[in-house]
Amino acid sequence: MTSKKDLTERDIITKYIIPALEKAGWDINKQVREEVYFTKGRIYVKGNKTKRGKGKKADIILYYKPNIPLAVIEAKDNNHSLGSGMQQALDYAEILDIPVAYSSNGDAFLEHDRSGHSEKIEREISLALYKA
Repeated sequence: MTSKKDLTERDIITKYIIPALEKAGWDINKQVREEVYFTKGRIYVKGNKTKRGKGKKADIILYYKPNIPLAVIEAKDNNHSLGSGMQQALDYAEILDIPVAYSSNGDAFLEHDRSGHSEKIEREISLALYKA
């Protein structure tokens, strides 16, 4: 049997994060978008040559309704800590003006509410709550 530590980031998204979102009531076809590119990447100029850097992409964006994003999720493989994707998620949430950022390594979600409307800014949500 494969250990969770042996899984890639993509495997963590497919086997743990997406099923947890479904069990939490998110409509995967209408409210969840994966690998959302939101910049084309910086253009580097050297002499008369140009090169485009890597574009930024969010692993998952959750939508209330089409074009109304609520949260960005940054996934990491299980060799990373739960919060290791939080700074990246917060950066993306700020760029995209999204109120909530999550980081997950397949064990849980770490939630950070940027809206200022909740008593607790960060909290951990176990994926075990959403197991079959």
